[in-house]
Amino acid sequence: MSPISSSELNSAEHRRAELARNLAEVNGRIAAACAAAGRDAAEVTLIAITKTWPASDVMLLYSLGVSDFGENRDAEAAPKAAACADLDITWHFVGQLQTNKARSVARYAHVVHSVDRPHLVRALGAAARAADRELTCLVQVSLDANPARGGVPRDGVPGIAEEIAAEPGLVLGGVMAMAPLNAPPADAFASLPDCSATVRSVRAGATIVSAGMSGDLEAAIEAGATHVRIGTALLGGRTPPVM
Repeated sequence: MSPISSSELNSAEHRRAELARNLAEVNGRIAAACAAAGRDAAEVTLIAITKTWPASDVMLLYSLGVSDFGENRDAEAAPKAAACADLDITWHFVGQLQTNKARSVARYAHVVHSVDRPHLVRALGAAARAADRELTCLVQVSLDANPARGGVPRDGVPGIAEEIAAEPGLVLGGVMAMAPLNAPPADAFASLPDCSATVRSVRAGATIVSAGMSGDLEAAIEAGATHVRIGTALLGGRTPPVM
């Protein structure tokens, strides 16, 4: 392996400093949002969404205290997880997932946020058992009935929750949602608490509420989010996909 050049070292140090500033700002926003909602900031987990960013950024954020990371494409996530295999990371798969990718995702992901149909439940269960792993799954709820964004309508939440709870190898963890496009922040997640309660009625321990991104984390925390998925505010504008 070639030695690290001084220019590469300076670049890494500059990037680490940039990420540290961004992380402090995001954590400040989370703390302020929790204070406004009368919640403890320790209740909210920051998931760094590192899609299109290299594994080196994952390593830098990990060195800054971040341990939860999210990806939305298996083709990018699998090699990135492998590159960081020696780190104590919780990997979250947050994108729409095709059943033919379930086997790969089940090898590295700890939590799949985007479960919205029975066929996917069965594919993930089979993959988890084959990998001898336990996989936490969240019911993705559609808050705007837009099929292009994935998710099950609210009246379909109990059925998917029961499917996950009954599938060997899977653990029903809670719910995930994205804010409707162009929705006022105060209204974006209005129905999410009821959806979460529905899932908890199937499994009391399914307390995860994954909601909120860089532009709307405050509204999500007000609505009870336990996990916020932050990309741009933490890492900057997107780069071309990592191949």
